[in-house]
Amino acid sequence: MAKGKVIIEQNSCKGCGLCVHVCPKDVLEMNTNKINQKGYSPSEPVRPEDCIACGNCAIMCPDSCITVIRE
Repeated sequence: MAKGKVIIEQNSCKGCGLCVHVCPKDVLEMNTNKINQKGYSPSEPVRPEDCIACGNCAIMCPDSCITVIRE
């Protein structure tokens, strides 16, 4: 199975949560303890070791602030 790395531009994320819902491996979660420059709680990879580089999160992100790198 492929491995990947998710990079989220924290200050561009508007906290919609779409990426969290489409991740098949539950790699991402909303960080309710952090507020970005726009005033939103961004998502972040909390289980990066489980990423399979499917790219669903990057495809679903309406603001294109997610990059997935296949390792």
